[in-house]
Amino acid sequence: MNETTAFHDGERRMQVLAGETAIADRNIAGLSDSVIGGARPFIAKQSMAVLASTDARGAVWASVVFGKPGFLHTDDGHAIAIDVPYKDRDLADPLWENMAAQADLGMLFIELGSRRRYRVNGTVQRLDSLGAGVAIREAYPNCPKYIQRRHLRQIGESKLPVQAAHGTVLRGAVAEIATRADTLFVASRHDRAGADASHRGGQPGFVELVDDTTLRIPDYHGNSLFNTLGNIAADGRAGLCILDFTHGQVLQLTGTAAVLWNQDDPHGETGGTRRYWEFKVQQWILRDLPHAMEWEYLDASPFNPAVRHAEPDTGNTP
Repeated sequence: MNETTAFHDGERRMQVLAGETAIADRNIAGLSDSVIGGARPFIAKQSMAVLASTDARGAVWASVVFGKPGFLHTDDGHAIAIDVPYKDRDLADPLWENMAAQADLGMLFIELGSRRRYRVNGTVQRLDSLGAGVAIREAYPNCPKYIQRRHLRQIGESKLPVQAAHGTVLRGAVAEIATRADTLFVASRHDRAGADASHRGGQPGFVELVDDTTLRIPDYHGNSLFNTLGNIAADGRAGLCILDFTHGQVLQLTGTAAVLWNQDDPHGETGGTRRYWEFKVQQWILRDLPHAMEWEYLDASPFNPAVRHAEPDTGNTP
């Protein structure tokens, strides 16, 4: 971290380029080293969380874990428990090996149906057969923009072990999942600040397939903190996770990312920022979700800029 700011050099560089340092300094007031009291029951009632982790080779991964409400909880606001016993873990997800290899963990608690989200970054202090315990380093709320509302009607029984496929290029079903998505999750990291998990959303088709190893994603106006883009600027390693709500699958991708400034945007796809970021895929995993789930699509965010193609992946049961 820079000695005179709460931000690391990558974040500050992005804020300066965007001309948003004053807004960032104002918004950072919500940052805390513990989960505020009002957010603790919110975390405890969640059925899913997004986790950002790093494997032994240094690759960054985004994961989504599911469980019955209460499997995530914090008693004192200084540590979070993730109660997923060994028998209930999807070992096709790199997450569990990653937590043993690298202690930094980013966490995003997001309730799609209400557009509420709360972000926590910390360090794994316990990983055993019962679950994990994470010491909190920083915690803060995020705004509800760009979240498509979905209600999780039901989580079924475990279907472990799941089927999983692996690859390095974006073709066929893998490319389709990426390009019809309206919701994705991003993992990034910084050597000193640690891992971070974030959300990105937009109209279906907001993720563009540039070629069979490259995705381009518009970067909209946000909270001006530039946590994700700052990590990308400083480190470059990143991971994506995309839920296929219709077919009950999850696509995880790891690779590198770069920020593109002052781009041509004749259709207004960036919402006026003229900013994109490109993700270069090094490896992907496509696997079935470990539970049968029923999602009800409610509506799209009213803040989404327009795009030119694709239909929503509603996940509604026919």
